[in-house]
Amino acid sequence: MVAYVLLHAAYASHRKQTIMPQFKEVSKQSSLHPKPAGLVLQYGTAGFRTNAKQLDHIMFRMGLLTTLRSKKTKATIGVMVTASHNPEEDNGLKLVDPMGEMVTPTWEGYATQLANAEQEDLLAALQDIIEKEAINMSQEANVFVGKDTRSSSASLSQAVLDGVSALGGHSKDYGLVTTPQLHYMVCCQNTQCKYGEATVEGYYKKLCQAFIQLTKNASNCTDDQKHLTVDGANGIGALKLREMESQLKKELHISLFNDGSKGKLNHQCGADFVKVQQKPPTGIKMNPGERCCSFDGDADRIVYYYADSEGQFHLLDGDKIATLISIFLKELLTQAGLDLEMAVVQTAYANGSSTNYLEDTLKVIVRCSKTGVKHLHRAAQEFDIGVYFESNGHGTVLFSKAAEEKIQQLAENSSINDERKRAALLLQNTVNVINQTVGDAISDMLLIEAILAIKGMTIQQWDAIYSDLPNRQLKVKVSDRRMIDTTDAERRAVSPAGLQEAVNTLVKNYREARSFVRPSGTEDLVRVYAEAETQENADALAHDVSLAVYRLAGGVGGEPKPLH
Repeated sequence: MVAYVLLHAAYASHRKQTIMPQFKEVSKQSSLHPKPAGLVLQYGTAGFRTNAKQLDHIMFRMGLLTTLRSKKTKATIGVMVTASHNPEEDNGLKLVDPMGEMVTPTWEGYATQLANAEQEDLLAALQDIIEKEAINMSQEANVFVGKDTRSSSASLSQAVLDGVSALGGHSKDYGLVTTPQLHYMVCCQNTQCKYGEATVEGYYKKLCQAFIQLTKNASNCTDDQKHLTVDGANGIGALKLREMESQLKKELHISLFNDGSKGKLNHQCGADFVKVQQKPPTGIKMNPGERCCSFDGDADRIVYYYADSEGQFHLLDGDKIATLISIFLKELLTQAGLDLEMAVVQTAYANGSSTNYLEDTLKVIVRCSKTGVKHLHRAAQEFDIGVYFESNGHGTVLFSKAAEEKIQQLAENSSINDERKRAALLLQNTVNVINQTVGDAISDMLLIEAILAIKGMTIQQWDAIYSDLPNRQLKVKVSDRRMIDTTDAERRAVSPAGLQEAVNTLVKNYREARSFVRPSGTEDLVRVYAEAETQENADALAHDVSLAVYRLAGGVGGEPKPLH
């Protein structure tokens, strides 16, 4: 026993010696990035996000955390400095795990813990993570850092780099990149470049070559059909699209608006604005029937839209995108004679018409997951091919290793007939044009453009595949959002008592109706979603359900007013 205690004490003192010299540097550097006393921030679905002025200490500390994560995983980790579709004065950060995916929930917890430790408790908080995760501090660490075009991003990304070096980690600063590009770099690095080359040039080359190969299968596309109007949200996506354009070899003619040369980031433009306001961004000239799309601020979301001959605006959101991609993939799998299990992953917000079309007409598996890209990504990984998109336009397609191998074997098989060979080659190039690490506006745009060209489809024909059910989203202020608890991928409320029963009763009053409620992830609000056969009924149902939430779940302020 005595020997054990002595041994343990010797080990503990040895650990102190190995860790302490690095902690001296952390202590010194940390005083240059002090935390405002009492400030509390949560690592949420989209990482940290708030006014840029409050983020310097967070950035430094996330440099420390990703260094530990890299030592733990023996792999390169990514940090992206961005606040996506938030206003220009905000900023934030997202952490990227070794395969280019979002960081694990446990480490999200550590991020919150480290971010909120008061200045004098920082070293103890670090020590706690090192011990809990049994991290070998002599292990080498590598961190990739990228940033968007916000004016605050330069100094904030420098704070991340300071954090990495304070713990003796190595960093590579990619400078200005889209969020999906940084995810891509991390994945390339950790697969020893099997996924691609970990450079921006490598990213352009892989995607553009695949796109050009795909469009060779499009018969006689006119210049008009090759034309696309793009709203770059005055963000990083516009910058990167400009860089990439020449590599598209005139297979796509892009008119770029809101390119950042004069407008403000995300102001009256971008995918979020278009989706929420249901109207085109400011500064875009729309000719009837012309294809237009919008990226969001960090280019991980995309939505399409057009104006018809009457000037009426039509939006094609993530549900429509997932449907188009699913039709294309299903046809190719049939032509190639490949038996692969394909599914579409949606959230409760997916329009009921899209779910019905996918299940009843296309006959593909549909899974519903909780809101938040990481939940969809995880659910999509359970299939040979998983197509996932949130209605807001964030999504991608995942192929299992086995699926990729089967596609490749077929593409290289010289004894199959021409139809199967063509389908296999199309599938192979489709895999290469897709960024599987995360939703990517540039990659999704190239895939959609290739599909429309190959199928000889107009945007109106795509839109006509199914008609969206009219819907309405509302918010109800409550005293405590934790009062509401949900199940079944957030489609049913289990508390407070009586709320779900009330919703069920209200839904019965309208045709083709459904409604659900879910608490906001960040503020004391409850989000209400309703759809029905007509817009008037969707609005009325949303209001009825809002009243039920207000009365049964501790609403604050005045009762929700009817919309009409």
